[in-house]
Amino acid sequence: MRTLDTTDLRILAALSRAPDSTTVALAQSLSLSRNTVQARLARLTGEGVFLPFERRISLDALGHPLTAFVQIHVHQQQLTQITEALKAIPEVVHAHGLTGSADVLARVAARDAEDLFRIHSRILRIDGVDRADTSLAMTELVPWRTVPLVNSLLERG
Repeated sequence: MRTLDTTDLRILAALSRAPDSTTVALAQSLSLSRNTVQARLARLTGEGVFLPFERRISLDALGHPLTAFVQIHVHQQQLTQITEALKAIPEVVHAHGLTGSADVLARVAARDAEDLFRIHSRILRIDGVDRADTSLAMTELVPWRTVPLVNSLLERG
């Protein structure tokens, strides 16, 4: 992926403020031509700059208000199979490979404590998983955000 230029960043910042803006409205607010905005949006979309829409769906609205982070310790040789098994658990909404003491960090959505226990047990049953340590999220202190980063890049210009 190429580096985003100032025009790209301005478009992203404007979309963050008003995500349902039309191409014409974006062009007017940024003093750019409609064709420029349309071409930039097409290129940004093609380059994978925009995350999937599903990232905007609230887990609370889906009846899963509990968020937990599970640090999973695995046999590295089985990581591919373990990853596939994690993908088969619908409540595992995100996972990262890590350095450090744990090998995988999974974000899990649960209906309640009993549901979380069920999900945790299912993770432990995956062949190649040695141990899983679960931490319950008490509150979201800093929500997912990119606008401050976009703005800092614009300021550096």
